[in-house]
Amino acid sequence: MNGDEELAAEFGAIRPRLVGVAYGLLGSLDEAEDVVQDAWLRLGRADREQIQDITGWLVVTVSRLALDVLRSARVRREEYVGPWLPEPVVTGADPADRVTLAESMSMAMLVVLESLSPAERTAFVLHDVFGLPFEEVAQAVGRSPAACRQLAARARRHVASRAPRFEVDATEHRRVVEAFARASTGDDIDALVALLDPDVVLRSDGGGVVSAARRPIHGAEKVARFLIRVAGRLSVRSRFAPATVNGWPGLLRFRNGELSGVFGLTVADGRVTEIFIVMNPEKLRSVR
Repeated sequence: MNGDEELAAEFGAIRPRLVGVAYGLLGSLDEAEDVVQDAWLRLGRADREQIQDITGWLVVTVSRLALDVLRSARVRREEYVGPWLPEPVVTGADPADRVTLAESMSMAMLVVLESLSPAERTAFVLHDVFGLPFEEVAQAVGRSPAACRQLAARARRHVASRAPRFEVDATEHRRVVEAFARASTGDDIDALVALLDPDVVLRSDGGGVVSAARRPIHGAEKVARFLIRVAGRLSVRSRFAPATVNGWPGLLRFRNGELSGVFGLTVADGRVTEIFIVMNPEKLRSVR
Protein backbone atom coordinates (compact mmCIF):
# COMPACT_ATOMS: atom_id res chain seq x y z
CA MET A 1 0.00 0.00 0.00
CA ASN A 2 1.08 3.59 -0.53
CA GLY A 3 1.11 6.18 2.25
CA ASP A 4 -2.47 7.31 1.75
CA GLU A 5 -3.75 3.72 1.73
CA GLU A 6 -1.83 2.92 4.92
CA LEU A 7 -3.23 6.03 6.57
CA ALA A 8 -6.77 5.13 5.52
CA ALA A 9 -6.31 1.59 6.86
CA GLU A 10 -5.00 2.90 10.18
CA PHE A 11 -7.89 5.34 10.45
CA GLY A 12 -10.40 2.60 9.66
CA ALA A 13 -8.96 0.44 12.43
CA ILE A 14 -9.26 3.10 15.12
CA ARG A 15 -12.46 4.72 13.85
CA PRO A 16 -14.80 2.78 16.20
CA ARG A 17 -12.78 4.00 19.18
CA LEU A 18 -12.84 7.58 17.90
CA VAL A 19 -16.62 7.43 17.51
CA GLY A 20 -16.82 6.00 21.03
CA VAL A 21 -14.82 8.93 22.42
CA ALA A 22 -16.96 11.47 20.59
CA TYR A 23 -20.16 9.71 21.63
CA GLY A 24 -19.10 9.74 25.27
CA LEU A 25 -18.65 13.50 25.01
CA LEU A 26 -21.80 14.25 23.00
CA GLY A 27 -24.36 11.52 23.65
CA SER A 28 -25.28 11.65 19.97
CA LEU A 29 -24.14 9.05 17.46
CA ASP A 30 -24.87 11.26 14.46
CA GLU A 31 -22.86 14.16 15.88
CA ALA A 32 -20.06 11.79 16.93
CA GLU A 33 -19.73 10.42 13.40
CA ASP A 34 -19.73 13.94 11.95
CA VAL A 35 -16.92 14.93 14.32
CA VAL A 36 -14.84 11.88 13.40
CA GLN A 37 -15.31 12.55 9.69
CA ASP A 38 -14.21 16.17 10.22
CA ALA A 39 -11.08 14.94 12.04
CA TRP A 40 -10.28 12.64 9.10
CA LEU A 41 -10.55 15.55 6.66
CA ARG A 42 -8.28 17.65 8.87
CA LEU A 43 -5.75 14.85 8.98
CA GLY A 44 -5.70 14.85 5.20
CA ARG A 45 -4.77 18.56 5.21
CA ALA A 46 -2.23 18.30 8.05
CA ASP A 47 1.55 18.07 7.74
CA ARG A 48 1.95 14.39 8.57
CA GLU A 49 5.69 14.71 9.08
CA GLN A 50 4.92 16.78 12.18
CA ILE A 51 2.61 14.09 13.60
CA GLN A 52 4.49 11.49 15.62
CA ASP A 53 1.44 9.54 16.82
CA ILE A 54 -1.49 9.37 14.39
CA THR A 55 -3.83 7.75 16.93
CA GLY A 56 -3.02 10.30 19.62
CA TRP A 57 -3.41 13.16 17.15
CA LEU A 58 -6.81 11.88 16.04
CA VAL A 59 -8.07 11.34 19.60
CA VAL A 60 -7.07 14.88 20.61
CA THR A 61 -8.53 16.37 17.42
CA VAL A 62 -11.80 14.47 17.79
CA SER A 63 -12.01 15.58 21.42
CA ARG A 64 -11.42 19.23 20.53
CA LEU A 65 -14.07 19.15 17.83
CA ALA A 66 -16.53 17.34 20.09
CA LEU A 67 -15.94 19.89 22.85
CA ASP A 68 -16.82 22.70 20.43
CA VAL A 69 -20.00 20.88 19.40
CA LEU A 70 -20.87 20.18 23.03
CA ARG A 71 -20.58 23.86 23.95
CA SER A 72 -22.92 24.89 21.14
CA ALA A 73 -25.30 22.01 21.91
CA ARG A 74 -25.86 23.17 25.49
CA VAL A 75 -28.18 25.96 24.35
CA ARG A 76 -30.14 23.64 22.04
CA ARG A 77 -30.61 21.09 24.82
CA GLU A 78 -31.82 23.73 27.27
CA GLU A 79 -34.57 24.58 24.76
CA TYR A 80 -35.38 20.91 24.06
CA VAL A 81 -39.02 19.88 24.50
CA GLY A 82 -39.18 17.54 27.51
CA PRO A 83 -36.23 15.56 28.95
CA TRP A 84 -33.22 15.23 26.64
CA LEU A 85 -31.85 11.69 26.53
CA PRO A 86 -28.77 10.44 24.67
CA GLU A 87 -29.14 8.68 21.36
CA PRO A 88 -29.13 4.97 22.27
CA VAL A 89 -26.44 2.61 21.01
CA VAL A 90 -27.97 -0.79 20.34
CA THR A 91 -25.26 -3.43 20.00
CA GLY A 92 -25.46 -5.29 16.75
CA ALA A 93 -27.59 -2.62 15.09
CA ASP A 94 -24.80 -1.97 12.59
CA PRO A 95 -22.80 -4.89 11.20
CA ALA A 96 -19.80 -2.60 10.79
CA ASP A 97 -19.60 -2.11 14.58
CA ARG A 98 -19.06 1.57 13.98
CA VAL A 99 -18.69 2.49 17.64
CA THR A 100 -16.60 1.01 20.44
CA LEU A 101 -18.62 1.87 23.52
CA ALA A 102 -16.92 2.21 26.89
CA GLU A 103 -18.45 -0.12 29.48
CA SER A 104 -19.45 2.77 31.72
CA MET A 105 -21.37 4.67 29.03
CA SER A 106 -24.79 3.48 30.13
CA MET A 107 -27.85 5.63 29.58
CA ALA A 108 -27.81 6.51 33.29
CA MET A 109 -24.17 7.63 33.18
CA LEU A 110 -24.72 9.75 30.06
CA VAL A 111 -27.64 11.50 31.72
CA VAL A 112 -25.41 12.31 34.71
CA LEU A 113 -22.68 13.61 32.39
CA GLU A 114 -25.19 16.07 30.92
CA SER A 115 -25.10 17.95 34.24
CA LEU A 116 -21.35 18.61 33.97
CA SER A 117 -19.80 21.59 32.27
CA PRO A 118 -18.36 20.82 28.80
CA ALA A 119 -14.79 21.09 30.12
CA GLU A 120 -15.51 18.86 33.14
CA ARG A 121 -17.20 16.27 30.97
CA THR A 122 -14.33 16.23 28.51
CA ALA A 123 -11.68 15.87 31.22
CA PHE A 124 -13.64 13.11 32.96
CA VAL A 125 -14.48 11.10 29.83
CA LEU A 126 -11.00 11.32 28.33
CA HIS A 127 -9.10 10.52 31.54
CA ASP A 128 -11.40 8.42 33.73
CA VAL A 129 -13.22 6.55 30.96
CA PHE A 130 -10.67 6.29 28.15
CA GLY A 131 -7.48 6.53 30.18
CA LEU A 132 -5.80 9.43 28.41
CA PRO A 133 -2.96 11.09 30.36
CA PHE A 134 -3.67 14.63 31.51
CA GLU A 135 -1.05 15.98 29.12
CA GLU A 136 -3.25 14.84 26.21
CA VAL A 137 -6.43 15.90 27.97
CA ALA A 138 -4.91 19.37 28.31
CA GLN A 139 -4.36 19.55 24.54
CA ALA A 140 -8.03 18.75 23.95
CA VAL A 141 -9.47 21.07 26.61
CA GLY A 142 -7.05 23.94 26.06
CA ARG A 143 -5.99 24.18 29.71
CA SER A 144 -2.98 23.09 31.72
CA PRO A 145 -2.64 19.48 32.91
CA ALA A 146 -3.05 20.69 36.50
CA ALA A 147 -6.30 22.48 35.61
CA CYS A 148 -7.55 19.35 33.86
CA ARG A 149 -6.82 17.29 36.98
CA GLN A 150 -9.03 19.66 38.94
CA LEU A 151 -11.76 19.47 36.30
CA ALA A 152 -11.69 15.67 36.37
CA ALA A 153 -11.70 15.61 40.18
CA ARG A 154 -14.79 17.87 40.35
CA ALA A 155 -16.52 15.76 37.72
CA ARG A 156 -15.59 12.56 39.54
CA ARG A 157 -17.16 13.80 42.78
CA HIS A 158 -20.30 14.85 40.96
CA VAL A 159 -20.58 11.54 39.14
CA ALA A 160 -19.99 9.59 42.36
CA SER A 161 -22.85 11.42 44.05
CA ARG A 162 -25.36 10.94 41.22
CA ALA A 163 -24.44 7.87 39.19
CA PRO A 164 -25.90 4.45 40.10
CA ARG A 165 -23.86 2.97 42.95
CA PHE A 166 -24.96 -0.63 42.62
CA GLU A 167 -23.41 -3.11 40.25
CA VAL A 168 -25.61 -5.95 39.08
CA ASP A 169 -24.77 -9.15 37.27
CA ALA A 170 -25.77 -8.99 33.59
CA THR A 171 -27.80 -12.19 33.93
CA GLU A 172 -29.77 -10.75 36.85
CA HIS A 173 -30.20 -7.48 34.99
CA ARG A 174 -31.59 -9.35 31.98
CA ARG A 175 -33.98 -11.35 34.18
CA VAL A 176 -35.42 -8.16 35.69
CA VAL A 177 -35.70 -6.49 32.27
CA GLU A 178 -37.58 -9.48 30.85
CA ALA A 179 -39.96 -9.49 33.82
CA PHE A 180 -40.45 -5.75 33.36
CA ALA A 181 -41.36 -6.29 29.69
CA ARG A 182 -43.99 -8.87 30.61
CA ALA A 183 -45.49 -6.76 33.38
CA SER A 184 -45.51 -3.58 31.28
CA THR A 185 -47.66 -5.15 28.57
CA GLY A 186 -50.28 -6.51 30.95
CA ASP A 187 -52.82 -4.91 33.26
CA ASP A 188 -51.52 -6.20 36.60
CA ILE A 189 -50.30 -2.99 38.16
CA ASP A 190 -49.31 -4.74 41.41
CA ALA A 191 -46.93 -7.06 39.52
CA LEU A 192 -45.32 -4.05 37.84
CA VAL A 193 -45.03 -2.07 41.07
CA ALA A 194 -43.26 -5.05 42.66
CA LEU A 195 -40.55 -4.82 40.01
CA LEU A 196 -39.97 -1.12 40.52
CA ASP A 197 -37.85 0.50 43.19
CA PRO A 198 -39.99 2.78 45.41
CA ASP A 199 -37.91 5.75 44.21
CA VAL A 200 -37.79 4.74 40.54
CA VAL A 201 -37.54 7.57 37.99
CA LEU A 202 -38.85 7.39 34.43
CA ARG A 203 -37.65 9.78 31.72
CA SER A 204 -39.09 9.73 28.21
CA ASP A 205 -37.71 11.63 25.23
CA GLY A 206 -40.12 12.41 22.41
CA GLY A 207 -38.37 15.60 21.37
CA GLY A 208 -41.71 17.31 20.86
CA VAL A 209 -42.23 15.07 17.82
CA VAL A 210 -44.11 12.18 19.45
CA SER A 211 -46.14 12.04 22.65
CA ALA A 212 -44.01 11.62 25.78
CA ALA A 213 -43.99 12.73 29.40
CA ARG A 214 -42.68 16.29 29.51
CA ARG A 215 -41.18 15.83 32.98
CA PRO A 216 -39.54 12.91 34.80
CA ILE A 217 -42.01 10.68 36.64
CA HIS A 218 -41.06 9.68 40.19
CA GLY A 219 -42.23 6.79 42.35
CA ALA A 220 -43.23 3.19 41.68
CA GLU A 221 -47.00 3.78 41.74
CA LYS A 222 -46.92 6.75 39.35
CA VAL A 223 -44.47 5.09 36.97
CA ALA A 224 -46.47 1.86 36.91
CA ARG A 225 -49.72 3.69 36.17
CA PHE A 226 -48.02 5.62 33.38
CA LEU A 227 -46.66 2.44 31.78
CA ILE A 228 -49.95 0.55 32.11
CA ARG A 229 -51.81 3.51 30.59
CA VAL A 230 -49.40 3.65 27.64
CA ALA A 231 -49.64 -0.13 27.15
CA GLY A 232 -53.44 0.12 27.08
CA ARG A 233 -53.31 2.88 24.51
CA LEU A 234 -50.95 0.92 22.26
CA SER A 235 -52.88 -2.33 22.83
CA VAL A 236 -51.96 -5.44 20.81
CA ARG A 237 -50.23 -3.36 18.17
CA SER A 238 -47.19 -3.08 20.43
CA ARG A 239 -44.55 -5.63 21.42
CA PHE A 240 -41.16 -5.69 23.13
CA ALA A 241 -37.95 -7.31 21.87
CA PRO A 242 -34.81 -7.78 24.00
CA ALA A 243 -31.71 -5.83 23.01
CA THR A 244 -28.40 -4.62 24.40
CA VAL A 245 -28.73 -0.89 24.97
CA ASN A 246 -25.52 0.99 25.75
CA GLY A 247 -23.89 -2.20 26.91
CA TRP A 248 -26.72 -3.43 29.18
CA PRO A 249 -29.86 -5.52 28.66
CA GLY A 250 -32.68 -3.30 27.43
CA LEU A 251 -35.72 -3.39 25.22
CA LEU A 252 -36.90 -2.32 21.80
CA ARG A 253 -40.59 -1.48 21.50
CA PHE A 254 -42.28 -2.01 18.15
CA ARG A 255 -45.67 -0.61 17.16
CA ASN A 256 -47.33 -1.97 14.03
CA GLY A 257 -43.98 -3.50 13.14
CA GLU A 258 -42.11 -0.18 13.36
CA LEU A 259 -39.59 0.70 16.06
CA SER A 260 -41.25 3.23 18.37
CA GLY A 261 -38.95 3.29 21.38
CA VAL A 262 -35.72 2.10 22.96
CA PHE A 263 -35.77 1.33 26.70
CA GLY A 264 -32.67 1.56 28.84
CA LEU A 265 -33.09 0.35 32.42
CA THR A 266 -30.96 0.58 35.54
CA VAL A 267 -31.36 -2.31 37.97
CA ALA A 268 -30.35 -2.67 41.62
CA ASP A 269 -31.31 -5.31 44.19
CA GLY A 270 -33.66 -7.03 41.76
CA ARG A 271 -35.68 -3.90 40.99
CA VAL A 272 -35.71 -1.24 38.27
CA THR A 273 -34.39 2.07 39.61
CA GLU A 274 -34.33 4.14 36.41
CA ILE A 275 -36.15 3.90 33.09
CA PHE A 276 -35.04 5.80 30.00
CA ILE A 277 -37.37 5.70 26.99
CA VAL A 278 -36.07 7.22 23.76
CA MET A 279 -38.90 7.80 21.27
CA ASN A 280 -37.67 10.78 19.26
CA PRO A 281 -37.61 9.38 15.69
CA GLU A 282 -34.42 11.31 14.94
CA LYS A 283 -32.64 9.34 17.65
CA LEU A 284 -33.95 5.99 16.43
CA ARG A 285 -32.66 6.22 12.87
CA SER A 286 -29.42 4.38 13.63
CA VAL A 287 -31.27 1.40 15.18
CA ARG A 288 -32.24 -1.30 12.72
